[in-house]
Amino acid sequence: MGQSHAYSLPFDRFGRADVAQVGGKNASLGEMIRHLGARGVAVPAGFATTATAYRDFLSANKLEPVIDAAHTALAAGTATLAQTGKTRRAAILAATWPDDMAADFLGSYRQLQP
Repeated sequence: MGQSHAYSLPFDRFGRADVAQVGGKNASLGEMIRHLGARGVAVPAGFATTATAYRDFLSANKLEPVIDAAHTALAAGTATLAQTGKTRRAAILAATWPDDMAADFLGSYRQLQP
């Protein structure tokens, strides 16, 4: 499927053992592609963004303190779970993709095209 990247990996490059790197749902997709494709089950190609991408995205946008403060407020009972989620979502949606990460995702997307 082509080159793998630091921030994204094609589904066919990972499986159950890679949950920490790509998450459970993505690891399951990798398992399906790797093991069911030969049996005629069509699973669309795709790629997963990695846990490294998530951490680097937060770091590049200096979001860790915002997220930590939201969780502290939740733990202290001064914010609800809904408020905490809203705070996190707003911070993430206002953030920007670092150029290298955006280029990585775009490269992975382009590899999916025939």
